[in-house]
Amino acid sequence: MGIAAVETSPEPASLFPRLEPLLPGVGKPIQYVGGELNSTVKEWGSARVRWALMYPDAYEVGLPNQGVQILYEILNERDWLLAERTYAVFPDMEAVMREHAIPQFTVDGHRPVRAFDLLGVSFATELGYTNLLTALDLAGIPMHAVDRTDEDPIVLAGGHAAFNPEPVSDFIDAAVLGDGEQIVLAVSDVVREWKDEGCPGGRDEVLLRLAKSGGVYVPKFYDVTYLPDGRIQRVVPNRPGVPWRVAKHTLMDLDAWPYPKTPLVPLAETVHERFSVEIFRGCTRGCRFCQAGMITRPVRERSITGIGEMVKNGLEKTGFEEVGLLSLSSADHSEIGEVAKGLGDRYEGTNTSLSLPSTRVDAFNITLANEFSRNGRRSGLTFAPEGGSERLRKVINKMVTEDDLIQTVAAAYSHGWRQVKLYFMCGLPTETDEDVMQIGELARRVIETGREVSGRKDIRCTVSIGGFVPKPHTPFQWASQLDHETTDARLQKLRDSVRADKKYGRSIGFRYHDGKPGAIEGLLSRGDRRVGRVIEAAWRDGQRLDGWSEHFSYDRWARACETALADEPVDLDWYTVRERDYAEVLAWDHLDAGLDRDWLWEDWQDALEPDGAIEVEDCRWTPCFDCGVCPQMDTEIQVGPTGRTLLPIAGTS
Repeated sequence: MGIAAVETSPEPASLFPRLEPLLPGVGKPIQYVGGELNSTVKEWGSARVRWALMYPDAYEVGLPNQGVQILYEILNERDWLLAERTYAVFPDMEAVMREHAIPQFTVDGHRPVRAFDLLGVSFATELGYTNLLTALDLAGIPMHAVDRTDEDPIVLAGGHAAFNPEPVSDFIDAAVLGDGEQIVLAVSDVVREWKDEGCPGGRDEVLLRLAKSGGVYVPKFYDVTYLPDGRIQRVVPNRPGVPWRVAKHTLMDLDAWPYPKTPLVPLAETVHERFSVEIFRGCTRGCRFCQAGMITRPVRERSITGIGEMVKNGLEKTGFEEVGLLSLSSADHSEIGEVAKGLGDRYEGTNTSLSLPSTRVDAFNITLANEFSRNGRRSGLTFAPEGGSERLRKVINKMVTEDDLIQTVAAAYSHGWRQVKLYFMCGLPTETDEDVMQIGELARRVIETGREVSGRKDIRCTVSIGGFVPKPHTPFQWASQLDHETTDARLQKLRDSVRADKKYGRSIGFRYHDGKPGAIEGLLSRGDRRVGRVIEAAWRDGQRLDGWSEHFSYDRWARACETALADEPVDLDWYTVRERDYAEVLAWDHLDAGLDRDWLWEDWQDALEPDGAIEVEDCRWTPCFDCGVCPQMDTEIQVGPTGRTLLPIAGTS
């Protein structure tokens, strides 16, 4: 049916009667059943515009995703809109669906995805790209946007990876940047108006209307030309009225959008078994590697009372016993102490526990930690120094000294904690072998300190290391990426050193992934339109579920690069280990995250300062550093304190 379906067309039949007898033959069949608490199945004929929302990974990863849950609820609150969810299927389910001609379906109404007006795909990471191709192929939607007709949905990408959608521009019709709450309604309005007029001009016309609105990027309306050496020459609109640059969307006043109000409760085990409340959006700490912090500026806090109301409502609607207070740096909320104490008082004596995600060393204090462990067990604390040496932490603008970390863990171990997890990255700009070896030294000091202040031997420190991947719209977008061979060699050297330590080695856990997945993520992160051929070649060779180590194959991706780029002056290394210069046109320069390009470049140069990197303070508490976001996006930082108080709830104390 697709976007041009007339309202007299019959409701698509549920695929569940065909699907159900086949489920015993696949792993984890519960993930395909649907019917979760707080899920919604609306009558097909009641809606004027219909969305299928996809998180392009397995159910257990996708269901807890806040972005999809929020949009699902916002859309379904409108009587003229309908939204259902779909997720990536595992290879065994894909084989069954192909054998029995069952198309990609939603888990709510088990309706075929191709019957919807729009397929909205939320890319939290680039490693979901091959999963989109699987879904399109199973759905019977032409893989290439250019081949789609009015019978096919509009495929719309969002999420953090959509800030450079060029690698998937062959496969999507459009992309939106930034916060989705308002833009999904605006897109729905455009589609509804076009349908009410009888779908004039077909698919091209509705896409043109979306593009001219200024808030939606439609790749087909932009031409890309290349220089002989492979670099981009220019990106230009090819239709009148299409903007030269497409800007991100920024939601102000989070208290006015307290979503999700009725969170989904999963049927199967998922990666996060808790009710999550986003306590603020954005971060201005200025870590130079962090795309999320850069593209979500400015900081916008929820009020303490707004948070309290969301927690109360969410617990009542779900039955969860853990509440996660989420943001990019949750302990930085201007009223986090009051939030923690207020919620701790409210739920004293109940089974409700509170949790914070990874906490900055310099934002942690024991009072805060005690509040969060008041009604729950004392699980391990997680801190993210990111760089092993003080020099490297200055390069990445992570203003945390070794003494800061030691003082913090000393306080934690002396107050009853037994385990600390430290997160680092390998492959950061200017990094040396010695910087990485410093990770081991830091872990040894942590164990030594813990034993000293606690008087116990059962002290643990887990070191978790990820590979650095340069991301668009960050100061490090010009950086070279460390090749996977050097990454693996450095980490092997570190692991051997830790294991050989008779005094501390057994108390230090060591977790890391090899460098190969990071190399492919780097290709997809900073790729241009030519990388679409690589994605398709890898997918046709059998590549699926790249975020899962058991499914990822570097060899497939390397082969795909060789074949798909054989006639181009570029290859895998060109996209990854090559450093860019200021004059180069980057694949995402026509997509506006609000950040001034010159400011990003200057910050990159500050990181490389030969006499030592120049650090930049958090603009929440200092004068503006002219990153460009607030004037460019007509926004402003919204932080407390509000002075409000979280009152007790009758019956909880």
